[in-house]
This record gives sequence, structure tokens and C-alpha cells, in this order.
Amino acid sequence: MLKLKNVDAYYGKVHALKNVSLHLKRGEIVTLIGANGAGKTTLLNTLCGVVPAARGEIVLEGKPIVALSPDRVVARGLSQVPEGRQVFNPLSVEENLELGAYLRYRAGEKEEIKGDLERMYTLFPRLQERRRQAAGTLSGGEQQMLAICRALMAKPRILLLDEPSMGLAPLVVQEIFRVIQKLRDEEGTTILLVEQNARAALKVAERGYVLETGRVILEGQASELLENKDVQRAYLGRDKKEIWER
Repeated sequence: MLKLKNVDAYYGKVHALKNVSLHLKRGEIVTLIGANGAGKTTLLNTLCGVVPAARGEIVLEGKPIVALSPDRVVARGLSQVPEGRQVFNPLSVEENLELGAYLRYRAGEKEEIKGDLERMYTLFPRLQERRRQAAGTLSGGEQQMLAICRALMAKPRILLLDEPSMGLAPLVVQEIFRVIQKLRDEEGTTILLVEQNARAALKVAERGYVLETGRVILEGQASELLENKDVQRAYLGRDKKEIWER
């Protein structure tokens, strides 16, 4: 469904992605794990057209998207939940959700958007309770729920999630990961997940890639990566208490 082949990207003079190749199949969750600065967020931003690819191919459903602007990438079916949520603080929850569907409003899908708003409130009932509340007054967990639903309002074929558990309480993290699974299992959403909690990410994903200093150094089935001694030592923190239980 989505293929990257030999992609390079730069932040200024910094060579942030180096010959990266990966793929996503329809309806699967794939996770990217790696230390801070490994290039995970850069990869998502390159997919979305925010950071231009200096070299390589990015193909979505057989069509190249490597030279498209961010709005055209969204129109093709990629939607990102950015690191740090980045909700529009002065706007209400519902206004934030409506902004996620701005391209669909332009296409005349007003009635369909109303139905999708209700679907978002079903995914995260707390958002419905706060639909008229300013987004900036929400808790961190509620803002993350809002950021996910705002991205879903674009009706993406592929959802890109950047550190959805960052800074959140364990119970909120569990709720968000259950929704991630639900999107895959019940709605067939394809998901590319960047996540600091590597153990939780690998438990929910089918496959994973390990990035180190801008390169893919390891890939495989999520179950295999969970058992890989190098991955355990570097990213899984075997002696730390898990916050994710299936």
C-alpha cells in the first residue's frame, strides 16, 4: 500500500534519513522504534511532504507522492497525528475536529462529516462531553484523543502516529492503544506508529523497523523483535515496569 525506497532527507545540513526503505501493507500496524534523534519523526514528516525527500521514491497505492505538498498528501490519504498533539488551543474540541475535515468540506461532504463527528465521539466519549470546551483547557490525554480524531476526520487510508503515549498516565495510554487496535481490527485502518514505549508498540503491531542515526538497521515481525536480545537491551527496558497489558 505504501512503499519507501532508498529515501534520503535533510534538516538543513544534517543528513537525517539515509537510504531508508520500508513498506506498509493494507490493514496492518507497523511501528518505528529507535532512540531520540534516530530519524523517526523526520520519516513521518517526509511522508507528509513537510520535509522534502532529497532522493528516493515514496509510492502510495501505486502512485508517487514524493513531490506533493502536504495538503495534496492529505488528499491522497495520509494523515498525521504530530508529536506533542498541536491542537488549536483557542478553538473548541468540535472546531478542531472540523478543521481536520477541511478538504472534505471543500469537496461538499458536509453531511458525511456530521456522521464522522459522531463516530469520533463514540471512539472517545470524553470528547463529546467537552465538545464545546476550548482545546487548550483539556488534559494532555484528552488533547491526544482530540489530535487522533482530528487526523481521522480527513478519512485517511494511512494514519501516522507520532509518540501518542508521550507524557500520558498509564491508564490513558492503555485507552489510546486500545483505540489504535480498534481502528485496525474494526475499520481496517493502516497505521504507521512511532512510539517511545517500544514494548507497547511491538505488542500492538504486526511488524516493526528499528532506526538508528537515520538508517533502518533491523526489521521483522513484531513478535521476533520483542524476543531479539539487542532490541530488548537497547529499547525494551526489561527491568522496567510495563504500562501496557493486553
